Amino acid sequence: MNEFEEFLVKKAATIQLKEPRKQKGEVAWESPSNIAIVKYWGKYPSQIPANASFSITLSKALTRTRISYEYRENAGGPSLDFEFKGQQQSGFSERIENFLKSIEVFIPWIGSLDLSIRSENTFPHSSGIASSASAMSALSIGLCEIEEQLFGKTEGDDFLRKASFMSRLGSGSAARSLYGKMAVWGITASCEGSSDEYAIPVEEIHPDFERMKDSILIIESGKKQVSSSLGHDLMRSNPYAKLRFEAAELNMQKMCSVIREGNVGEFIDIMENEALSLHAMMMTSMPGFLLLKPNTLEALGRIRNFRNTTGKAIGFTLDAGANVHVIYPENQAAAIRDFIETELKELCENEHIIHDEMGNGPCRVEKV
Repeated sequence: MNEFEEFLVKKAATIQLKEPRKQKGEVAWESPSNIAIVKYWGKYPSQIPANASFSITLSKALTRTRISYEYRENAGGPSLDFEFKGQQQSGFSERIENFLKSIEVFIPWIGSLDLSIRSENTFPHSSGIASSASAMSALSIGLCEIEEQLFGKTEGDDFLRKASFMSRLGSGSAARSLYGKMAVWGITASCEGSSDEYAIPVEEIHPDFERMKDSILIIESGKKQVSSSLGHDLMRSNPYAKLRFEAAELNMQKMCSVIREGNVGEFIDIMENEALSLHAMMMTSMPGFLLLKPNTLEALGRIRNFRNTTGKAIGFTLDAGANVHVIYPENQAAAIRDFIETELKELCENEHIIHDEMGNGPCRVEKV
C-alpha cells in the first residue's frame, strides 16, 4: 500500500466515526474524455499501468452525470438506480456496482446510500472517444463531492487527486480526465510527482500547444472488435511487450521536453509512432487483431502527404479501433479544417467527423 492509499484508508477510518451533516442531496458534474498521445497498453492488477501515458483532455466530448443520494445508517447497500439517456442500462449498472464495491474501502459510507444516477454523453457511442474515461471520472468526482457534503473537508485532502485515484479503479484512462489541457498517468522519470495511482496535470505547456484541435474521423462505427481489457491482458504474453514498455518510457521523456519547448514537429513524430506501436502490439499478440481498415490507412497516408507538401503541423493518433484522431494547432486550424473537409471526409462512414479541442477538465453543472 503506497502513501496516498494509506492516507485514504486512514481518512476512511476517521469518517466512519462521524455523523453525516445531512441525510440527502444531489450533485452534478460533467467530465471530459481524453485522447492518449503516449499510450499505455498493458497493466497489472488494481489497474496499475505497465508504462506511463500522456494525454490531451478534450473539451466537447463529455459525460454529464447527476447523482441523487439518501443516507440510511447500516443500509447494507449501496442501492443503485441507474439510467443512461433516460433508459435503464443493466450492463453499465452492473459495472458501476462492481466499481462501488472496489472503492468501498476508501469511501465506506457508500454502503449507507441509496443512489440514483442519471447520465448522458455529448458524443455518440462507438465513435473512437473513450466513454469509460468520461463516465468514470464524472462519477468519481461526484462521489468525492458527496463525501464533502456529508462529512466536510479533511485536512490534507486533495479533491482532484482522490477523484483521479478512484477513477483509475473504474477505468485506467479515466484517471487522466480529472485535469485540464494535458495529463500524465504512471510513474515516469521525466515527470516529478508522477504516480501509478493517479494522474497529475502537466504544468509547463508551451503556447504553441495551447488549444490543440482534435478532429475525429469516424471510419467505422459500432462496437470494437476487441475490448481494451482483453488487449491489455494479451500484453502479458506478447513477445515484444518489454521493448514496447521501454520505448514508451523513452517517448515520455521526449514528450515532456517537447511540450515545454514547443517542438510541434517532434510532438507529431512521437504521437504517430505511439499510435502505430499500439496497433503493432495488437497485431503481434496471440491471438492477433487487425483493427485498421482500408480507409484508416488511406487517411493516414493523406495526412502525411498533406503535411509533407504544405509543411502544416498536422498529425494523427489512433486508439484501439479504426477511427482516426487528427491533431493540429489552433493557429493552423483554418487550412487544416479545409483539408479535412475536402480530402478526409469522404473516407468516413456517412462522412461523419467530430470536431473537438483541448479542454479544461471537469466542472459542476446545474442540469443533466
